[in-house]
Amino acid sequence: MNLFPFQIEAANRIAERFQNYNQNPLLVIRTEILPFYQNLSSITGSGKTLILFETVVNLRAMLPLEPIVLWISKGKVVVEQTLHNLSNGKYAASLGNFTVKPLLEATKDEIEDTSKGLMLIATVAKFNQKDRDEGDRRIFRAELDINEKSLWDTLKNRWNDKNQKRPLVIVYDEGHNLSNQQTKLLMELQPEAILAASATIKVPTELGFAVERLRVEKKWTDEDFFVRVKSSEAVDSGLIKQNIQLGGYLTPMEVAVSEMHEDMKLVADAANAENLNFSPKAIYVTSTNAVEHAVVEDSNTTPFYERKARPIVIWRYLVEELAVDPQDIAVYCNLKFGKTNQPPTTFNLFAGGDSDYQRFTAGKFKHIIFNLSLQEGWDDPACYFAYIDKEMGSKIQITQVIGRVLRQPDARHHADNRLNTAHFYIRTDEKNIFDEVIQDVRANIISENPAITLNTYKSGDTKEPKPKLAPKKKFLVPKIDKDSEAAYPFIKRIVDQIPDFRADSVNTIGNGEKQIVRQRVGNDEHAPDVWVEVPHSNLVNARFIFNREIQKHYAAAAEPCEMHEAKFDAKIEYNSRAADIIRQSAIDVVDTFLEHSEIVQSYAEPDEVPEMAVDPANFEKYKNAIHEGYSGLNNLEKEFAGALDAAGNAWCRNPSRGFFEIPLLDKGRTKNFNPDFLVWSGKKAIFAIDTKGEHLIKEDSARKLFHIKKLGKGPDVFVRLVTKYEWNSQVQKIGSSGYTVWVLRNGTIHPIKAQNVGDAVQICLREN
Repeated sequence: MNLFPFQIEAANRIAERFQNYNQNPLLVIRTEILPFYQNLSSITGSGKTLILFETVVNLRAMLPLEPIVLWISKGKVVVEQTLHNLSNGKYAASLGNFTVKPLLEATKDEIEDTSKGLMLIATVAKFNQKDRDEGDRRIFRAELDINEKSLWDTLKNRWNDKNQKRPLVIVYDEGHNLSNQQTKLLMELQPEAILAASATIKVPTELGFAVERLRVEKKWTDEDFFVRVKSSEAVDSGLIKQNIQLGGYLTPMEVAVSEMHEDMKLVADAANAENLNFSPKAIYVTSTNAVEHAVVEDSNTTPFYERKARPIVIWRYLVEELAVDPQDIAVYCNLKFGKTNQPPTTFNLFAGGDSDYQRFTAGKFKHIIFNLSLQEGWDDPACYFAYIDKEMGSKIQITQVIGRVLRQPDARHHADNRLNTAHFYIRTDEKNIFDEVIQDVRANIISENPAITLNTYKSGDTKEPKPKLAPKKKFLVPKIDKDSEAAYPFIKRIVDQIPDFRADSVNTIGNGEKQIVRQRVGNDEHAPDVWVEVPHSNLVNARFIFNREIQKHYAAAAEPCEMHEAKFDAKIEYNSRAADIIRQSAIDVVDTFLEHSEIVQSYAEPDEVPEMAVDPANFEKYKNAIHEGYSGLNNLEKEFAGALDAAGNAWCRNPSRGFFEIPLLDKGRTKNFNPDFLVWSGKKAIFAIDTKGEHLIKEDSARKLFHIKKLGKGPDVFVRLVTKYEWNSQVQKIGSSGYTVWVLRNGTIHPIKAQNVGDAVQICLREN
């Protein structure tokens, strides 16, 4: 399974910190390590679980014995998903030498067996001090017909038959749920490392002693305890929808739901037009048994078609007025019915909570009506729409719901911006409620994730433009891609020259960095524990190291590599000379791929300029633009847009992601270049102009960005970068006025001085 570079980097940073700490760890007592602690902070949908998974794989390669990993989370649904993904799902093939199973199914033999790693999955409900004290929880009980010790004590001791104590790594997904009481119990297991992940950072006070010692004795700062993933990296990778659209409705439910239903059809049409393999889904968040504008509950003795509970009202409106197939609707909440007043058989009710979750997910429903009881773990990327009842006094937090709609299908943004947007239709009973929602979203979502654009509107306000504007006229752009066929024979030569280390017992051994493992001496149960040094770490296969190194730098370079060859099965140590040789070969593959690839434009299947999302709060109108206007322009972009409009050519603002993208052929994190503006010069040329291109000019691959080979007939695409002030050809600023336009001349990137922004536009629109 391929990871994005930012995910690999985050996992590597945690693993490297662990390796550095483990060379000289702090001790609690003579034979007990103060555990290494890290918190992964990352936006919902950025792949926190995958990053933790990759971290565990890296730690295993660094440890002297096959570890035990205790993977815990609060929600039963999340745990079941993790168990499936790690045991036989999407992560299983990459996990390697691990047995994965529920914690309570672990046996004494498995805990003591160091021939392979052991990953145990559990909910935090398994760890409860009251149950422990009263002997009510199975994990704390000894089953005398099987074991003399409880599973908890066996896990705490974890000695193997060679009197070696296995390393223990605790992973806590959704770490903000980690309580002090749970932390105290988990610390009794004496883990080597505790890894937590959360979109919000929260350190249990029970870890305060460990944190303080690391601050004082290891001189750790706040940043040493956390690995933070930038939201822009998750958005740029395509994992997250890049826009949030909030609509406020001071209207009956029917108006908001009808508009959402119409917009769903448009997104479905857009998905079909791009031959995508999903249909958009919608969630409806509301109270369960209460009646609108009433403090009393809806009586469960009332006949179904006379009920006023909001899930029923919404269901009936979808079915009876909007002609939605009831088989496409799930009602996931504790809705009550009397024995003699049952719902129709087409009413798909899931009132059992956790016990109903698998049946619910198997249904592939497109409309899900629920209150906040829908468990953590439901994260269908096809969910694009959310209707939310937000009346005064409602406890529904919009920011909690947004996370369910942020994931992007197939981790890819699209030319049609509707496919990159999470849509919310919020019905309120007072105007100020929607304003409060906007403030809350800005404070808790947008401020922490500035890469996500927020657009808002209020239904029925004719003074404000619509949140999405269609183009005035049809304009086409070519598809831009990379052609790497010329690189294939050179890459094959590199791969062929990688040595076969399967029979090598010298170069595959680590470089002598010894790690410490605890070992019990003698057979006496009360014998003291001592420290011994071991020269080796766990083995990984050559394929793992080779592929991970390529993924780190430029994932597409792995495509021509024939990694099925038997020599990639060689078992080597992570820090061995063989590993270094393989890593260097992977880097050579990436460099060769980039060196022999070129950027091409094709009009075989051109893209049409799509509608544009705008924010009425900062909307600017333009005369010659393809759309009525644009929003979200910074000061330089706004100045340049005004000069473009005055020049008289047809032009448009290019979305920051998803529409006109040019692949970048360098080892940076950013995969694509999205120029700020597109300008049409009749039918002869299209100019792609970016006003913040200084960083691109400094890249080694910048020349290829300026020269785009054309396949077939159509306008030529010319790239222009504009920087403020005067620069020379060495990319050094030499003046504090005017602008510089960068073009390609005689195979070299060349700067042209412009006195003002109008001159800069005219220079940009020249074909030479």
